[in-house]
Amino acid sequence: MDVLTDLNDDERMNTSTSRSIRDGHVVDPPQDPEEMLELARFLENHATPAVLLGPDGEQIPLPLAAYELLREVVSAMERGASVSVEPIDRQLTTQEAAGLLGVSRNTLIRLLDEHELPYERLGQSRHRRLRLRDVLAYRDRKRTDRRGRLDELTRQASEDGLYDVDADTYKAALAEARRS
Repeated sequence: MDVLTDLNDDERMNTSTSRSIRDGHVVDPPQDPEEMLELARFLENHATPAVLLGPDGEQIPLPLAAYELLREVVSAMERGASVSVEPIDRQLTTQEAAGLLGVSRNTLIRLLDEHELPYERLGQSRHRRLRLRDVLAYRDRKRTDRRGRLDELTRQASEDGLYDVDADTYKAALAEARRS
């Protein structure tokens, strides 16, 4: 099974994003968004797979799984995202995994030592390898956790009436809180 990784703006702009993943497997959207827009519209209007037409006129039905993946890739690129299609069981180096998560390699090593992410060692080597699926699952868990915490902070602020306070009153209260 393959996975489509849609790199968001932060990940695309982050120069620590793994070079080997980026250089070998990441495709940036075309400079002319009109190309993707036309293809996206075509795919949206056709719910079932079509055929793939070769340069010599030969046609072959496009399997449903490939067609659905194509729709996802085009949708992501239409939004201006870079995409990567990788085997889900692909092994990553610690540097590649750190780049994908947007953290330093040292931070990733700490996460591994704290058993936050599973990894494998290559024989007697000290080098560790992580499965892409595990790194993506960890990233999704962290995103969900952050989203939940932000929702809770927003709920508390709303209950405390912080959204009903004008800016000057808020600044004065903040200054008072800092003093005490």
